[in-house]
Amino acid sequence: MENENKNELQIELKEEVAQGIYSNLAIITHSPSEFIIDFVRIMPGMPKADVKSRIILTPEHAKRLLFALKDNIAKYEAVNGQIKNVEQIPPIPMNFGGPIAQA
Repeated sequence: MENENKNELQIELKEEVAQGIYSNLAIITHSPSEFIIDFVRIMPGMPKADVKSRIILTPEHAKRLLFALKDNIAKYEAVNGQIKNVEQIPPIPMNFGGPIAQA
């Protein structure tokens, strides 16, 4: 009897990707055919921030991501308590309370 589940997907996580990339800002844009999420790292006192990763999704996959995030946040909060709701989006650039860099 061969592999019973022919729809099984094997996903490989390479070591350099498993390290992850820290991001503290996501910028989301869209067109009629895709959603683009740019993950940015802003550092205190730095006047410039670089996009560290860009993910391009179809609208259907973007909606699946939304539902998956909602589900995972609910599971997280069930164990760890409610995540503080940030009601106001901070202006860009954020300075983290530190001095603003000058040239």
